[in-house]
Amino acid sequence: MQLGKEGIIVPTEQSSDPALAPAFTKGPRRPTVICFSHLRWAFVFQRPQHLMTRFAVTNDVLFWEEPQYRSGASTLSRHICPDSGVIVLTPQLDESLRGSEDATLAALLDDELGPDRAEVIRWYYTPMMLPFSDHVAAACVVYDCMDELSAFKGAPPELLAREQLLIERADLVFTGGTSLYEAKRERHGNVHAFPSSIDVSHFARARKQPVVEPEDQSLLPSPRLGFAGVVDERMNLDLLAAVADAHPEWSIVVIGPIVKIDEATLPRRANIHYLGGRSYTALPDYMAGWNVALMPFAINEATRFISPTKTPEYLAAGCPVVSTPITDVVRHYGDLPGVSIADTAEEFVVACEEALKMRAAGDAWREEADTQLARGSWRSTTLEMAALINAEIASRNRHEPIVSPVTWPPVRQQYDVMIVGAGFAGAVMAERLAADGGKRVLVVDRRPHIAGNAYDHYDAAGILVHRYGPHIFHTNSTEIFDYLSRFTEWRPYEHRVLADVDGRRVPMPINRTTLNLLYGLNLSSDAEVEAFLAARAEPIDAVLTSADVVISKVGRELYETFFRGYTRKQWGMDPSELDKSVTARVPTRTNDDDRYFSDRHQAMPRDGFTRMFEAMLDHPNIDVLLGVDYSDVRAAYPHDHLVFTGPIDEYFDYRYGRLPYRSLRFEHLTLDEEQHQPVAVVNYPGEDVPHTRVTEYKHLTGQVADRTSITYEYPSATGDPYYPIPREENQALFKRYEALALAEPNVTFVGRLATYRYYNMDQVVGQALATYRRLKSKLSELVPAGDPVVIADAAAE
Repeated sequence: MQLGKEGIIVPTEQSSDPALAPAFTKGPRRPTVICFSHLRWAFVFQRPQHLMTRFAVTNDVLFWEEPQYRSGASTLSRHICPDSGVIVLTPQLDESLRGSEDATLAALLDDELGPDRAEVIRWYYTPMMLPFSDHVAAACVVYDCMDELSAFKGAPPELLAREQLLIERADLVFTGGTSLYEAKRERHGNVHAFPSSIDVSHFARARKQPVVEPEDQSLLPSPRLGFAGVVDERMNLDLLAAVADAHPEWSIVVIGPIVKIDEATLPRRANIHYLGGRSYTALPDYMAGWNVALMPFAINEATRFISPTKTPEYLAAGCPVVSTPITDVVRHYGDLPGVSIADTAEEFVVACEEALKMRAAGDAWREEADTQLARGSWRSTTLEMAALINAEIASRNRHEPIVSPVTWPPVRQQYDVMIVGAGFAGAVMAERLAADGGKRVLVVDRRPHIAGNAYDHYDAAGILVHRYGPHIFHTNSTEIFDYLSRFTEWRPYEHRVLADVDGRRVPMPINRTTLNLLYGLNLSSDAEVEAFLAARAEPIDAVLTSADVVISKVGRELYETFFRGYTRKQWGMDPSELDKSVTARVPTRTNDDDRYFSDRHQAMPRDGFTRMFEAMLDHPNIDVLLGVDYSDVRAAYPHDHLVFTGPIDEYFDYRYGRLPYRSLRFEHLTLDEEQHQPVAVVNYPGEDVPHTRVTEYKHLTGQVADRTSITYEYPSATGDPYYPIPREENQALFKRYEALALAEPNVTFVGRLATYRYYNMDQVVGQALATYRRLKSKLSELVPAGDPVVIADAAAE
């Protein structure tokens, strides 16, 4: 998937096509990311390399390294990585400048950027580089805190002070794990956890047999237990020796550079083999020959906050893992059958023995690991980071984007289908067209994120919140539930709502308990409730409006208590003016069932809606362009068919006038209390308060935290379109637009806004699946997408 936005464009994977190389150096038209890193580009391929490689396909990425000192004039060494196009910048400074190099570095940086360079995105892995770069105009400043550097051996004494300054300067703070997030979240208002990710396909190569093992490992006896990573003060060398001594017949393979420790301190045994550093490309070939993968980390200040990337890499390679109790390893992987946690040397040896037995018994243990790995790709991490960056940029209400989106990317591609909208309708259509239909698809959305109104994210308190109000998944369709289950695991959840009536909170929809609480009754059977309601119901000859529906069932008093005020606030008009479908959606029960829905399937995506959408769109035939209006890019990206999920009247430039919608305004708050209300949603039907409901998200997510996050919801006549207003005259206007749509060649309209209907999420999914089935035969005439067609960018020439 490829993501393009106002400030940054994110590719799915790096391109290996040499023909694209010149685009990497084309300069000022492309958004620029300048990454300041304490890790050298050619050292170990890890988080900075993964992210910057992916950003570099459609951005200029400058990777600024720590200086190298020698005698002579100060210069800036410039090297373009042939595999990614990342421009690696290494200051070459005179030895005399040690300790006073900031002014020289600032001058070299200014010369590199040049006077005509537009604002850049400044991305920091080390606070030590802030002083000489802080003056550079930035569209966004990112601190990607992948490690607690102050706890590492040899950390500069001024590092903590500079980190505090960087946190104050940063617009966004990312952390390399959950523990680091917990340590930083109170220090900044916009902190997001991004634990170690994985390039599954790269390491899964180790599972494919036969694999030609590297010569320096192939002659070592089996079983082999391996480690790949930096060997430094974070490794428990005594533990490594204990494993080797306990089983001299085991071969212990250690791959990686040795830094910051004296090689003389390494345990030397006949069965411990230090092979040195190896390329990222070669790692799967080594892991293919391992029976078990090791993570013998010391438990000390240097490892307190680490979230080792090697955990998912080992699992993707098909190796069971034995680790010491690193907090984030235990938290994220400790429950997997393929991961063993051991503290003492004796426990570690036993865990290795058990892992060898499990590996010999077959691969059934891999299933759970593979499910988890599917949710943590570098691709999705890059996508989500870019969405946050561009949301931050967009929030500043810039009059002009940093780079005109029409010029992105420098190399354009021919698509079979362009899809407008990355919500449920658009994402389902994209997934089916790409995965089932073999089409090459471009998804465009004007918002800076995927998932439409279902978009959720972690707020500053670490709570998963829904930006556009609560979205509760429920359906009676097993087909729809099974389809979405391909992209998420579920957390069982049955939604319950209370209505605040004069300070008393009673179940909603109305049930037996509601009536007993309101009227001080003791109704005990369905028959008694039916009789009570029948006595209050008012006969209506023709049930035409929302008011008619309720009054004919439960009478005027309950109608006025629960429905009239709420409906007036929600829709801006009296229920007597609205179609009967509005209130017909809310049942009245004669039993004590207090669930809001009675559908067969009720659950929440375990990792949130956004993660589910990422999985849906995670396909090599799908690119995503966010933060732009499709009308600005429709002509720039050639395609054979258009799927439109936006407002149908907007597509036709409001030829017959605007279709009426209701919108919403949200007030998001974090409270210093463990729980705010007893259920996820409390409705406020009275007209004496302006909001319609308050949502507390911890009930939806099952999270446990000392603080809680809530949202007040206010209906509005202006803003983004949410609810088509169900009135007869509005349907008549829609029919005029529908007639235009039916005559539109090579365009398909699908979704709530495009068909002017109020659908639940599952209904939108069902509509999109049915639409795809009808469209499939028509699109079969298109040639399935292969390699993208390269079209010259006239603007770049």
